[in-house]
Amino acid sequence: MALLDAGPAEDAGDGAGTKAGPRIARPRLPSLNRSPLARKIITFNLLALVVLVSGVLYMNSSRDHLVTQREQAHIVEAELIAAVFEAALPEGAPVDLAAGDGVDAARALDALRLPRGIEVWVADPSGAILARSDIRDAARIPGIAAPEMPPTYITDRLNDVWSWFEEVTGSGPPEAAPAPPEARVLALSRTVAGSGATVVHTVGVKGGEPAFWTGTPIERGGAVVGVLVTATVAGEIDQLVRAGREEVLQMFAIAILVSIGLSLVLASTIATPLSDLAEAAAIRQEGRRGQDPARVRIPDLTGRPDEIGNLSGALRGMVAALYDRIDSNEQFAADVAHEIKNPLASLRSAVGTLRVAKRDHQRARLLEVIEHDVRRLDRLVSDISNASRLDSELVKEEQEAFDLVRLVANLAEHLGEEAREKGIEFITDLPSEPIRIEGLEARLAQVFVNLVTNATSFCEEGDAIRVWCRRREDRVLVVVEDTGPGIPEVALSKIFNRFYSERPQGQFGNNSGLGLAISKQIVEAHGGVVWAENIRAPDADPGGRPLGARFVVGLPV
Repeated sequence: MALLDAGPAEDAGDGAGTKAGPRIARPRLPSLNRSPLARKIITFNLLALVVLVSGVLYMNSSRDHLVTQREQAHIVEAELIAAVFEAALPEGAPVDLAAGDGVDAARALDALRLPRGIEVWVADPSGAILARSDIRDAARIPGIAAPEMPPTYITDRLNDVWSWFEEVTGSGPPEAAPAPPEARVLALSRTVAGSGATVVHTVGVKGGEPAFWTGTPIERGGAVVGVLVTATVAGEIDQLVRAGREEVLQMFAIAILVSIGLSLVLASTIATPLSDLAEAAAIRQEGRRGQDPARVRIPDLTGRPDEIGNLSGALRGMVAALYDRIDSNEQFAADVAHEIKNPLASLRSAVGTLRVAKRDHQRARLLEVIEHDVRRLDRLVSDISNASRLDSELVKEEQEAFDLVRLVANLAEHLGEEAREKGIEFITDLPSEPIRIEGLEARLAQVFVNLVTNATSFCEEGDAIRVWCRRREDRVLVVVEDTGPGIPEVALSKIFNRFYSERPQGQFGNNSGLGLAISKQIVEAHGGVVWAENIRAPDADPGGRPLGARFVVGLPV
């Protein structure tokens, strides 16, 4: 059948170095100064950790719960101690705690085994202090340092920083000296004597540390004969809270170190390979020292089962396709120069001969040669222009769904008339059901026009052309067959090369040799295949004359 054209088979080099097996690059720690991505990974990981710890430290109500529980416990303690004094009062005898009648307040208080962290006063209803618990530890008095707790280095440093900030900005509350214990005992005694009920005062001393002052009546027969006042150690609650916070902060410090380490490891598996890929893909005109400036070599990270491996494979494929296209364009330019030289040489020879020709018929013959070569050049330039624009146009045009059967039927109806005018029988065998595919309808129409006109140009009167279409699972086949002279065996591997043409002597110069190459390019851009073969009988001699030629186009459905 028709032997129009083809293009040089593009080399399959990968454009990214030798094709060794996929490998996994050994991670290395990135430079934070040169890797914004690594800095972001570390920053965001630490930010999430800081927000979490801040919420644990400052957005919970553990301190309020401790204050409430400690206050309730302190009331119970005060009422129990008062009950001990009430039980010691004699029945039926007059009671005067100030005079020592009924019970010796100081002796009874000393006899009690008081819990650590509590101070007790006994006063008469007027507020006069009658007895006070033995002071064995100055830290038990509210307003003085609390009992020793485990060291809280991190919390203390943070508190120092916060205190310095408040001091510099003047935003902290004014620090007031705690009231003397005697004054608080006097006020509570008078309040309790007047109400006859337990009274609790929660006061803040230095740093807002709470201290609980509780006054409860000592009663006999419903009358208040004395007042028991208790006080807790200032800062006891905050010491417990600080101890808990210290543990959280210590774990936070360990978590920061672990997070930074894991972030660096994560960055080494993400940022470093990306940096290597970006550096390798940065095409510089002058090239890089020690490397071929004409080639960009992408690191082979396709052994990684993640997006970095996919990106490496995509970049290597892209670079390979780019260099294949560059090589193809260079070969195309060389082929174009070669093809244009032939008619130019013929024109130069004809013009030179025309100058010395003496007879009119010789001049007429030379003018015909010149005209033929000019038409040949015009056709060649037009086909070259179309071929050079084809790649970009295939990318720019949007594919749409269309009925392939209807397209082939419309083309066959028009092209069949031209074939019949030459005495060629034109047969179509198309499915009755539509076959819809995604593609560029106009471009695929160009392919089928090339194949049919190619077949027509090789057929003579009495020959036949058959166009048929079948669907095979996820493919559709469009076949153009003819009963022409067939394709020489040596040409089967060349007919899709650019500028290749093998035609009868009478058709020399009428074709540029680009039609089949363009058709192949269009079909492959649609994810399809196209090939040519000779038609032979099943038992025919492989070296004998074929029955015709067959061109097959396979497209995905």
